[in-house]
Amino acid sequence: MSPSPPLRPASRLHVRERADRARRTEQVLDQLDHLDPGRDEAQRADLLQELIEVNMGVAQSIAARYRNRGINDEDLEQVAYLALVRVSHSYDHSSGYDFMSYAVPSIRGEVRRYFRDHGWMVRPPRRVQEMQSRISAAESELTTQLGHPPTARELPSELDAPEDDVHEALAANGCFTPTSLDQSVNDAGKTSIGDQLTLDEDGLAAAEARLVLAPVVRHLTARERRILDMRFFGDCTQQEIADEIGVTQMQVSRLLSALLDRLRTHLEAGQSASA
Repeated sequence: MSPSPPLRPASRLHVRERADRARRTEQVLDQLDHLDPGRDEAQRADLLQELIEVNMGVAQSIAARYRNRGINDEDLEQVAYLALVRVSHSYDHSSGYDFMSYAVPSIRGEVRRYFRDHGWMVRPPRRVQEMQSRISAAESELTTQLGHPPTARELPSELDAPEDDVHEALAANGCFTPTSLDQSVNDAGKTSIGDQLTLDEDGLAAAEARLVLAPVVRHLTARERRILDMRFFGDCTQQEIADEIGVTQMQVSRLLSALLDRLRTHLEAGQSASA
């Protein structure tokens, strides 16, 4: 087994700070254990305040993971601090659980809930929000394990989640801070993103598509029409369709490919006949 690489100065400082914080936390908790529950309330309040102050850096680091994503940094830190206060008052040292093992998940959960409820400028479905929370929580650990930030291809297997769900959550990142249509697209600043958008006659295109596809779709079974409706009109993922019709996601993928091939063949045959 090869020896571990030496810690860099910044890493050594971080480890030392964590050790000092853990030692001081344990000292404060020991003092709290020896207080008379019916007396020394002022001393108990002082010790709890010290416990909170010692671990404020932990709360700050948890809040920092959600910076620059649509919510004011001070608001996120305030939520983390309040969560730290709550866990400091509710923690039972006699339970045998380490304080940080109890506090960190609680603080992180409070920040995530706040971020989930207040951080969306365009609110996607709850399943997308929850998947984004899973991705955000796992990114730091996966970066350490893999030696690089996890890619879109690596995340589904690492999270043991459907590929479509992960990709959909990644695509929804812009819902936190959508790009303004007034943003310039060049250094001159004379052309905005909005200027590049053209008018799309969706109504006419949709009407034309219905006229062309109606005769073809009539030849499909009710189950096949249901699959197409869920995928292209209900905007469902392959896994959601699979859950609805009682098959696997891979089977849904194959069914969709076969259906699209059949529709394409019927359309091409119809065009050849009318030519």
